[in-house]
Amino acid sequence: MSAQRAVQAASAQDVQALCTRLLAFNRKASGNSFDELPLQLAIHGADGKACAGLFGDVCAGWLAIHVLWVDPELRGQGLGSQLLLQAEQQAKTAGAHSAMLDTFDWQAEDFYLRHGYEVFGRLADFPPGHQRIYLRKTL
Repeated sequence: MSAQRAVQAASAQDVQALCTRLLAFNRKASGNSFDELPLQLAIHGADGKACAGLFGDVCAGWLAIHVLWVDPELRGQGLGSQLLLQAEQQAKTAGAHSAMLDTFDWQAEDFYLRHGYEVFGRLADFPPGHQRIYLRKTL
């Protein structure tokens, strides 16, 4: 019988070392490149401050969109579409064949559907009374 070990908070070095091991395992098992290429876009207002942006990465042939934001007073002017289309183009140039993202039921499901994304999953009660929605698109 092995001794039980204490669970404790991970240091930044622990996180880096464990992620490096997982990445090596994934590369060996899949034969695919799991190198991440960050994709970070912003639109600035007249005051020089970011008013819209998209952050994601390209990994293993997929664009993963983590954040797409447009300040509320600027919505409906095509900024979100501009960011999304630019991200998809850059991802395709980097070798991505598809895109994925998630949103909540009070956010932008219809926006993504209009841009050719399809729902492939819904997680109920995330948060309670709402849904987290998972979408994908072939580029």
